[in-house]
Amino acid sequence: MSRTSHSALRRSLVTLAIAAVTVCGGVAAPMAHADDDTTPDPTWSGLDARDYSGPIGRHGSVIAKTPLADSVSLPAARSAYRILYASTDVHGEPAVSTGAVFLPRKPAPRGGYKMIAWAHGTVGLADDCTPSAQPRTDRDAAYLGHWLDQGYAIVATDYVGLGTPSLMSYLSGEAQATSTVDAVIATRRSGLPVSRTWAIVGQSQGASAALNAARRATAISRGTGLDYRGVVATGTPANIEHIVWQAGPLFPPVVLPAGLNSYAAYIMAGFDDARPDLHADRVLSGEGRAMVKKARTLCGPELHEEAEGARINRWFTRPLASVPGVQGALVDYMSTPYSGYDRPIFMGQGVTDIDVPMPSALSLYAQMKAAGQPVQLHMYPTDHSGTVLASMKDSTPFLARILR
Repeated sequence: MSRTSHSALRRSLVTLAIAAVTVCGGVAAPMAHADDDTTPDPTWSGLDARDYSGPIGRHGSVIAKTPLADSVSLPAARSAYRILYASTDVHGEPAVSTGAVFLPRKPAPRGGYKMIAWAHGTVGLADDCTPSAQPRTDRDAAYLGHWLDQGYAIVATDYVGLGTPSLMSYLSGEAQATSTVDAVIATRRSGLPVSRTWAIVGQSQGASAALNAARRATAISRGTGLDYRGVVATGTPANIEHIVWQAGPLFPPVVLPAGLNSYAAYIMAGFDDARPDLHADRVLSGEGRAMVKKARTLCGPELHEEAEGARINRWFTRPLASVPGVQGALVDYMSTPYSGYDRPIFMGQGVTDIDVPMPSALSLYAQMKAAGQPVQLHMYPTDHSGTVLASMKDSTPFLARILR
């Protein structure tokens, strides 16, 4: 894609996003909401790694494995485990992550179960939000249960920083990619009956993680014997960085949905932690600093409540773009690649999605097609969350084909 075309696309995205905010009342966050309005106390299954300070080893190394508690397992799983494994953080330094591995009820075939790496959506940044320590939502239990019933093992990373030292780098393409791929490497090395063949599936924040992992999967897993085959991404937030850097006092002065406010706060918290050298928090008001502080400690439902009625423009005293280097840094931090993929890509998008509206996913699809990538797009007459289950009629034969 030419520089001129890319600039035009970016301007179109910003115009569409601001129009959505102004006319429709905003774009809600791509959040995987819990089934109720509170986050339960976490269940660590005997493997509490929040303060882990032991040796880490090479990325993808298994540090610990324990049976997953029934309360945080899946009904469709014959057995499940919580794992602690080595990966790298947003700074490229050795770090640890946790995750869950679910095995199907069907007997393992010769060579082991083929694996699906599940990249989860927004739950929050605090350790209490860790997916492997929380019950899965009804939607995710049905979705992951479907793949288990198909005979695939599920490898579900928590991402570095959720339930482990440091802060989870929200929407960081590189950090989420390494967490996802290293979880698969660790599972393959764990002694469980899994195959070398695997694919990636992700929704919302997890769709961004899945595509970033897909772009890097072959390189990260080189030398491990793994055979990466392709990716399914639904509700993909893409090109959002070109909207984020325009935040400031002149952002549309309207009351936005609490979801969008939560999303913005999580981005600012994660980005500031990843790039402290930029001191992006210098442009925040007292209200903005307070909201970003809450984003570090509150899970989705709780932050959603705190963010109700907020106006993002009041979080800033100056435009975020006034921070030198912030635009390029945001692109490096949270962009979703549109080229360089070596395996098939399935994108699913809801027509009535107001959490990650169509212009986001369609812009990425257009970029991918222009770059000659092996991508297919499927549209569904449903909303953000509904796309997950609606897409199964198409993603099931897609995965069956690429995992043969």
